[in-house]
Amino acid sequence: MKTRTQEILAGGFVALGVAALFFLALKVSGLVTVLAPTNTYELTAHFQNVGGLSKNAKVTMSGVPIGKVESIEIDPKMLNAKVTLQINSSMDQISDDAYASILTAGLLGEQYIGVEPGANDIYLQDGDELTLTQSALVLEDLISKFLFSKATEPSETSAESSQTSEASEPVVSEDDSGFAF
Repeated sequence: MKTRTQEILAGGFVALGVAALFFLALKVSGLVTVLAPTNTYELTAHFQNVGGLSKNAKVTMSGVPIGKVESIEIDPKMLNAKVTLQINSSMDQISDDAYASILTAGLLGEQYIGVEPGANDIYLQDGDELTLTQSALVLEDLISKFLFSKATEPSETSAESSQTSEASEPVVSEDDSGFAF
């Protein structure tokens, strides 16, 4: 009888551990938020590029989570991304000149929305729009811009060789004021 009780307790302990690991996995993945405030209001923001932003991504202000991304869709009128945010109702003093940007946690981490507070005394209400936004920085775009800018710059050796071939003619340059020197 004593071994039967020990087996049941051990089984219960293992089942509790598996449930805790399952809960932890859901919490870390962001699929479920426990004890999340049920009172929220909705804001929208338009971005040219949302990068890897996904539904349920966090919305922060000064590094503190204040809500989550409810949905991401294409706005058929503006032809850009319309992001709907669920903001905790305790954060009811977001001014109408607040600034929303898509940020990345770490170098290659998850993307989230950071809200920078504004200075106006007019606050956003349910259904309002954050008009000041900054799109996500896409690493591939930055690399391609850097590579193509380097490819189109004339090299220093070709510039020097063209100056030595034209050495017989005086080189005259003008500054911004229009005077030649």
